[in-house]
Amino acid sequence: MLKFKRILVPVSGSPSDRDAVALACNVAKASKGKIYVAYVIEVKRELPLDAEIDKEVGQGERILDEAERFAEEIPCTIETDLLQAREAGPALVDEAIERNVDLIIIGVPYRKRFGEFYWGRVPPYILRNAPCQVWICREAISAG
Repeated sequence: MLKFKRILVPVSGSPSDRDAVALACNVAKASKGKIYVAYVIEVKRELPLDAEIDKEVGQGERILDEAERFAEEIPCTIETDLLQAREAGPALVDEAIERNVDLIIIGVPYRKRFGEFYWGRVPPYILRNAPCQVWICREAISAG
């Protein structure tokens, strides 16, 4: 059985975040692991990296609070972190390295772009660059 002592779950505010947090909680319970949930604010290049961006900070805090509330329902304890970076992918890989995580679980919404499944920029970057295992938790294709 695989043991994951430290799990990172990036969140973005999509419904797939719930599934990723739930999966992380179940995996962490089985291996007595710790869960870190991170939201990244992407700071525009014309602003300093540590700029105070109240609107984005508020949104990030709401998303992290929602993840905490959902984890409490399971019940499960998570640690949340609000990060500011130029790009989310590299910031999350750096966070995984810094926290020495064993696993990253990414929730991916099902959406199409130009008629094909599209999962954005962040999951492919993490898959290519993360030093640990990466699990993708894609939401179901809606019947509509």
